[in-house]
Amino acid sequence: MTFNTIATPMLAESGQKSLHLAVRGENEHDQTWIENLHGRCFGPGRFARAAFRIRERFGVDEQLCLVAELDNQPVANVKMSAINVSGLNGYLLGPLATDPLKRKLGAGKLLVSEVVAKAFEVPGCEFVLLVGDASYYAPLGFGPTLPERIEFPAPVDPARVLVAAKDDSMGKRLNGPIAKWVD
Repeated sequence: MTFNTIATPMLAESGQKSLHLAVRGENEHDQTWIENLHGRCFGPGRFARAAFRIRERFGVDEQLCLVAELDNQPVANVKMSAINVSGLNGYLLGPLATDPLKRKLGAGKLLVSEVVAKAFEVPGCEFVLLVGDASYYAPLGFGPTLPERIEFPAPVDPARVLVAAKDDSMGKRLNGPIAKWVD
């Protein structure tokens, strides 16, 4: 299932070539590739990261685990875990991983845009939270939270905790431990 497709120009040896990015849902055939991608991008330390610990505790929303393909080859992956902070339901975005040899072609940003839009279509989703670089995520609609107010199951740099929400005050409202989505 393809959600979104864009063309992105890339300078090739033979001149200008248009490459096609597409986003689709993750499937069982992707699992080995995704595990290898995460190993290349994050190394063995990935198992101690906050996003991994949250996924371990709460799982992932299979409908919001996406793969970006470049000319029909997988190049990036994103996962989302349903969470609750301050009595509000949302998602934790992460990890976002792009093949190191295929970066700067727009696959990661396309995945983030697509997965955030799909998350906000889920009834009850108030926010999407992540730990990442503001310079990368701010143009995609993410802003800061108040430092050290959200309690993660592993250490995070509070300056890197970012949120996207329809309500501009969400970054100031989130406070407390990350818990499971409340139905």
